[in-house]
Amino acid sequence: MLLDRADGDFARMTGRTSAGGHVFDLVTDSLCNSLIFVGLAIGFVGGTLGWWAIVLGALAGGGVAAVLFLVLRVEAAEGQGAAGPPSVGVFDADDAMLAIPVAVWLGLSQELLVAAAVGAPLFALYFVWRLSQRP
Repeated sequence: MLLDRADGDFARMTGRTSAGGHVFDLVTDSLCNSLIFVGLAIGFVGGTLGWWAIVLGALAGGGVAAVLFLVLRVEAAEGQGAAGPPSVGVFDADDAMLAIPVAVWLGLSQELLVAAAVGAPLFALYFVWRLSQRP
């Protein structure tokens, strides 16, 4: 995750950005983020969540994939960066994924999975609403 942020900053600093690199970055980010939640879910099948863990992982991963689909669709129509969520200072929305290793280290993995299973689909719905408000 740290290197993902660094490669984008490095590409911008050196003037080596490209539309293909941008799409590649979005797709690989989404794939990795989705797989993190699916992997957590698989790990929890034998625990207190049982097979519900798979449902939670699918909701979280599916929410992330839905947001990617929406972003790619908007950017295809309106151009690179047109659908990106707003940044807060130097932090982008995808920087929230840096909380995952911290949550795992603190022993909050199950809570993280539940939060992602609720939050990712809600963010996708918010994104649909936000895009429907565009002129």
